[in-house]
Amino acid sequence: MVAAAIPTIAGFTIINLPCSIVPHIHEKIDFTVAIFVVQNAKILLIHHRNLDKWLPLGGHIELDEDPEAAALREAKEESGLDVELLGERPPTTGPGTRALLAPRFLDIHRISDTHEHIGMIYWARPRNGSLTLSASEHHDIRWCSSQELDQLQPPMADAVKWYCRKALEEIPDH
Repeated sequence: MVAAAIPTIAGFTIINLPCSIVPHIHEKIDFTVAIFVVQNAKILLIHHRNLDKWLPLGGHIELDEDPEAAALREAKEESGLDVELLGERPPTTGPGTRALLAPRFLDIHRISDTHEHIGMIYWARPRNGSLTLSASEHHDIRWCSSQELDQLQPPMADAVKWYCRKALEEIPDH
C-alpha cells in the first residue's frame, strides 16, 4: 500500500502511513529513538495501541531536538518516568560543539514499501517519576523479566526480544 500525501506543512510533506497515525517528517525516511529502560533485572515495555505490538519506549525525533532530547521526551511522555540514558559521551564538547551520548545500537527498519526509520537504540535506567500508562497510545505498560518476554501476547518480535535481553544482560542491578 502506498502512503497518501497530506498537504505540505512548514515546507515538509507530512504523510500518514498505514497502521500509524504518527505523521512522518519525510516521506522516505525518519529518525527515531528506542529506549530500553532496565530496573531490578526487568525491562519496561509498552503494548502499542495502534501497532498491537510490545515495544520499548520510543518515537520520532522532532525537527527541533537532538536524539538525546527525543529519548528523554519520549520516555517521559510514554511512561511518566524521567530516565538516565546510559553510554559513553566523548570529551569533545567545545565552542559550537556538544558531544552527544552514543546510542548502544543503530538500526534501519522498514515501515512500508516506501518508508523506513533509522533507529537510535538507547539503554536507560529510571531516575524518578511515577510509572503511568499513556492510555491514548498504549494498551499496557509493564516491567518484564527475560523469561516473561516469551509469554507476552501478542508475541514480541525476535529483534525486539534480542535488544531486551541484551539490555538486561548489560545493565547491572542497582
